[in-house]
Amino acid sequence: MAQVCEFCGKGPKAGNNVSHANNKTRRRWNINLRAVKAVVNGTHKQVRVCTACIKAGKVVKALVRVKA
Repeated sequence: MAQVCEFCGKGPKAGNNVSHANNKTRRRWNINLRAVKAVVNGTHKQVRVCTACIKAGKVVKALVRVKA
């Protein structure tokens, strides 16, 4: 599954690990994704969004009702 936020399109970034001896090996920084039930176009849908979008209020979480 792709590591991409469904709201902002943010994805992983690539770069290097740099050791004390200045050796370089490739690495990647994954974004912090969460599976959230949200309201999308008036319907409840499970989406994978980054925590930055959740904190910014771009995601409207769906109310989950539990029968008592």
